[in-house]
Amino acid sequence: MAQILLHGTLHITIYEVDKLSSGSRPKFFQKVVENIQESVGFGKGTSKLYATIDLGKARVGRTRMIENEPSNPRWYESFHVYCAHMASNVTFTVKDDNPIGATLIGRAYVPVEDVLESREVDRWVEILDENKNPVHGGPKIHVKLQYFDVSVDRNWAYGIRSSKFPGVPYTFFSQRQGCKVSLYQDAHVPDKFIPKISLSGGKYYEPHRCWEDVFDAITNAQHLIYITGWSVYTEISLVRDSRRPKPGGDITLGELLKKKASEGVRVLMLVWDDRTSVKLLKRDGLMATHDEETEHFFHDTDVHCVLCPRNPDDGGSIIQDLQISTMFTHHQKIVVVDAEMPSGGSQRRRIVSFVGGIDLCDGRYDTAFHSLFRTLDTAHHDDFHQPNFTGASITKGGPREPWHDIHSRLEGPIAWDVLFNFEQRWRKQGGKDLLVQLRELENVIIPPSPVTYPDDQETWNVQLFRSIDGGAAFGFPETPEDAARAGLVSGKDNIVDRSIQDAYINAIRRAKNFIYIENQYFLGSSFAWNSTDIKVEDVGALHLIPKELSMKIVSKIEAGERFTVYIVVPMWPEGLPESASVQAILDWQRRTMEMMYKDIVQALQAKGIDEDPRNYLTFFCVGNREVKKSGEYEPSEQPEPDSDYIRAQQARRFMIYVHAKMMIVDDEYIIIGSANINQRSMDGARDSEIAMGAYQPYHLASHQAARGQIHGFRMALWYEHLGMLDETFLHPETEACITKVNQIADKYWDLYSSETLEHDLPGHLLRYPVEITSEGDITNLPGFEFFPDTKARILGAKSDYLPPILTT
Repeated sequence: MAQILLHGTLHITIYEVDKLSSGSRPKFFQKVVENIQESVGFGKGTSKLYATIDLGKARVGRTRMIENEPSNPRWYESFHVYCAHMASNVTFTVKDDNPIGATLIGRAYVPVEDVLESREVDRWVEILDENKNPVHGGPKIHVKLQYFDVSVDRNWAYGIRSSKFPGVPYTFFSQRQGCKVSLYQDAHVPDKFIPKISLSGGKYYEPHRCWEDVFDAITNAQHLIYITGWSVYTEISLVRDSRRPKPGGDITLGELLKKKASEGVRVLMLVWDDRTSVKLLKRDGLMATHDEETEHFFHDTDVHCVLCPRNPDDGGSIIQDLQISTMFTHHQKIVVVDAEMPSGGSQRRRIVSFVGGIDLCDGRYDTAFHSLFRTLDTAHHDDFHQPNFTGASITKGGPREPWHDIHSRLEGPIAWDVLFNFEQRWRKQGGKDLLVQLRELENVIIPPSPVTYPDDQETWNVQLFRSIDGGAAFGFPETPEDAARAGLVSGKDNIVDRSIQDAYINAIRRAKNFIYIENQYFLGSSFAWNSTDIKVEDVGALHLIPKELSMKIVSKIEAGERFTVYIVVPMWPEGLPESASVQAILDWQRRTMEMMYKDIVQALQAKGIDEDPRNYLTFFCVGNREVKKSGEYEPSEQPEPDSDYIRAQQARRFMIYVHAKMMIVDDEYIIIGSANINQRSMDGARDSEIAMGAYQPYHLASHQAARGQIHGFRMALWYEHLGMLDETFLHPETEACITKVNQIADKYWDLYSSETLEHDLPGHLLRYPVEITSEGDITNLPGFEFFPDTKARILGAKSDYLPPILTT
């Protein structure tokens, strides 16, 4: 049967199966399971039936397990499914769970063509065995489906049409109004770095300074300081710019937190416990979180630091639980404090939160200059971070790994949502109930309330999103019905908040003109990969973001309109570049890029347009190269001969590590958080994540180009990356702009990769070093099979021993 594209939203209800007889189960499996139950001694005689929903090669939903209803399991569960899938059927699979996995009972098929045209389909569908013959006893499953194509979505390609836009639907946290947002590029911005960037209303863009603001927030807190991190390192200092000193600014983070706790402030920290980390990854240098050092530092002090593993939700199989606790992380990076009122002069306090990509740990402090060698005797002498070479150290010299990241400060009602997230997590994994009882402080800390007037031109509407499940957050509802009402997704054995992925999908679907992404990873939509050498069903990187982006571009090509997507990623994921895990991730990234370019090339060919697909979608990385200056730090030792380290040191170059997790749409909407564009971050039941989506209702792109804070922030980022600003950058969707940016990035790549170096690199944005063929295949850029100074393949390599769940 022909495959049909479903691009839109599918509402599905699974009601019940009418008459499963014991003959429906395969006899051999029944015997095996009974034997296991006999010898293990649990689960004897109980059926645990659940159903799954598949579109093509993608699992898009699963019910809870129904116990002890072997003949008539009744789920009555509804699913809201975003789809961008080719499929001939919507497939319903009924399984019986057991300690080692699950036994197939049968499958029911609803043809995709039956659900087109937004018709509601409500029917009993016959359950068939693997050979598509009716299962013994003739059981049927009762399902209801209704599909809504993106073309009937009121917001499709219209952007945010008015200040009444309600935010992303079906989510745990609703959108908050009357907020303030500060956007941060990197941990610090030096004075006078940002040129004049015009905003509407005759204003100019003013940068904010992340670690200075975090230092002030912690220093001035009087009642509570709550921190979560993938890593928190006590030995770092937050204030390092000698031209911007602060009283007490030379104190380390650990000493500052101890000082505040001794003053009576409640300091609570949830730091990911990576003692269970997979040894394979540790060997590759991916994990170095100082978790035990941090816990030891605060032992027997007034600071309550809890190391929390990524616990599975209750109810998974033994194998699943082991996977979650050993492979996945707590990845949220938040700080919540009480702060003085903006006007000052009042004893009242309010809640302020920080959310984004920057952990409070070593290697994160950097500025837009991203120096490799010139800060090694100042800001980075005691914070030398270079995990991409074996044995790298300050005594052997640079290049250090520069760090590019993005963060935000949230004020107003949204800050309380971040606080609530912390409280949910503390109640689940914090142990003792040490949370500040805010009701007892209601005379001091004001309740959630707007911090701007409705007519304030600088007001923000903000919504909080997460990837998290009941294993990491307390108080999630028990039943699928209650979960759905709370904007959560029910799985086979857990309740999941997957709203970060939903936020990305909604924002991409609304987009009118352009999208600008910076992310540490870019892989996914594996169901659409065109692969003969792997079984894509085994990869499981099912989130929709790459496919949604290519479908958006395709829809614009078909409509004869311009649309441009800019994506900035690191050269390679942090770690030894030739290691198996890094190479596997690069392989997934190549397959993802190829899937997108093939979509675009096919759309161009169908319209008879002969154009470079990089005019619609371009991938970039960032790097730096510095000539040697007199008075530079001189290392006392040398790197190993014939190593990547010595080659990079001699060539005076290295990648700038992109750790940001951000998307800007049409200069009117921004997402910032901790979530990468991979399955770990977008799944909801893997790494725990947090993000915010925000816009300024008085600065929308409804009638003319948006020129609010988001526009100013993007222009500041482009200035940082390109070392210049150009008139074309005001309209990123135009061919003139993408052509200009591509030309600059191609030129900078040539300078970065050349044998000789006469001057510092004039900017950092580099073409991602791959070639796109006329059919959309990704191949090596001529002369570049390996990243400069390494033996690491740019296109990556499939790993035969690392399971995809680890690297996707």
